[in-house]
Amino acid sequence: MDLDVYVTAHRAEWDRLEHLLGRGRHLTGAEADELVALYQRTATHLSLIQSSTADPQLTGRLTQLVARARATVTGTRRASWRDAARFLTAGFPAAVYRSRHWWVPTAVLSVLLAAVIGWWIGAHPEVQASIAAPQELREMTRPGGQYETYYSSHPAASFAAQVWTNNAQAAAMCLVLGAFLCVPVLWILFLNMLNLGVGIGLMSSAGRLDTFLGLVLPHGLLELTAVFVAAGTGLRLGWTLIDPGPRTRRSALAQQGRAALGMALGLALVLFVSGVIEGFVTPSGLPTWARIAIGIAAELAFLLYVYVLGGRAARAGETGDVDTADRSAELPAAA
Repeated sequence: MDLDVYVTAHRAEWDRLEHLLGRGRHLTGAEADELVALYQRTATHLSLIQSSTADPQLTGRLTQLVARARATVTGTRRASWRDAARFLTAGFPAAVYRSRHWWVPTAVLSVLLAAVIGWWIGAHPEVQASIAAPQELREMTRPGGQYETYYSSHPAASFAAQVWTNNAQAAAMCLVLGAFLCVPVLWILFLNMLNLGVGIGLMSSAGRLDTFLGLVLPHGLLELTAVFVAAGTGLRLGWTLIDPGPRTRRSALAQQGRAALGMALGLALVLFVSGVIEGFVTPSGLPTWARIAIGIAAELAFLLYVYVLGGRAARAGETGDVDTADRSAELPAAA
């Protein structure tokens, strides 16, 4: 492409676009239509120039023009309660539903890993001895020991807040660190399953596995599901970096990253509910069956929320990404 000829042919359009942008809100209907048409043509011009030449001054001017024109055409808006309602009833559950092929296998494999670790520790006294001295193990697993008093060691409200903060941080780390080729997410998952497996192994060796599960299941079902969703989303984000598919790597990562950010906000609410259960229900005087029933009810409610509301929204085209008007402009690719 002859740059000088191209600039000469289109300079008048760029100057006209700049003039219209300088008019601000004082545009007639015809001028507004003209501005939209010039914005679209200038975006195409910019794409062609970027793909065929390297003129930083011209590219900089056109980039600025396109950005200003897009802001004028799309305008700005403030988030409203309607946006929050749409996020909770469509965006978030749809994003969780669409990523189910990642987090469901993650959940199954993680639970199996925790069970294997628990069996290995419970069946091998020498492994237990490597974890702690016999007296310390008895202190942890005896009735009224550390595993039981942990959930009532602090006032319920402050304990729930602490649990929520810790779990939200773990979920956020899974979501963010997924961009590092999945490895940190796998490590975080392994540490969580290792801690769970150790508890299962030690309490089963003491003949008190039913007590341990009675303490873990009320809050653990929903809590672990949220962690698995975060981990699965993080792994999906990391795989997008490896294999972006038909999109450019930048575009694919941006889309998944925006969806992951929304997931972080939604999972914070889920973990808040889990933290409330752990702070107020788990250490309560309710019968074990009642505490477990509350945990199962919370888990089923979340799964119904994802598979019913989320499935319906996903089939309607919802992806969990932000609205088109709120995304950064993507220039059309040159043919």
